[in-house]
Amino acid sequence: MTATMTAAGREARPEKVAAIEEITARLNAADAVFITEYRGLTVSQITEIRASLRNAGGEMSVYKNTLVRFAVANAGIEGVDDLLVGPTALTFASGDIAAVAKVLKAGAKANENLVIKGGVMSGAAIGAADVAALADLPSREQLLAMFAGALQAPLVRTAGLLQALPRNLAYGLSALIDKQAA
Repeated sequence: MTATMTAAGREARPEKVAAIEEITARLNAADAVFITEYRGLTVSQITEIRASLRNAGGEMSVYKNTLVRFAVANAGIEGVDDLLVGPTALTFASGDIAAVAKVLKAGAKANENLVIKGGVMSGAAIGAADVAALADLPSREQLLAMFAGALQAPLVRTAGLLQALPRNLAYGLSALIDKQAA
């Protein structure tokens, strides 16, 4: 079954083919895609979540599940068909994946109607627990600060040791001079 053929073997409409190609391109371009169910959310709640996601480098879009299934097949991704049930939103993440996952997790915590089902990362399906684990990771800036601190610590210790050698030598010479003078 290709994007140009329907399940019944008929030629698909051009707008559907274009939508499938767009979704496929977005799936391939994103660093990660998170799949959520938004049943029961108001328009203002969805708008608020979308704004938070944009600030974190993500974008939430709603497509027909049938079109997403075709796009997922075109992208060569397996294991997400069972997640595409009910009102489904795709959140495309580029850059800091953990930040986008944090926003989704916070949104789900604030509103029980937003359910994180799973997603796709590096071309493989991930579950809701994996998305939660991503959300619990420190931000990119925190990880870089931790890395810089880990690099800096041995250098600081080495500098302290190198400063201690001449200082201790000076103290020893001073004590020797004082002892000989007395």
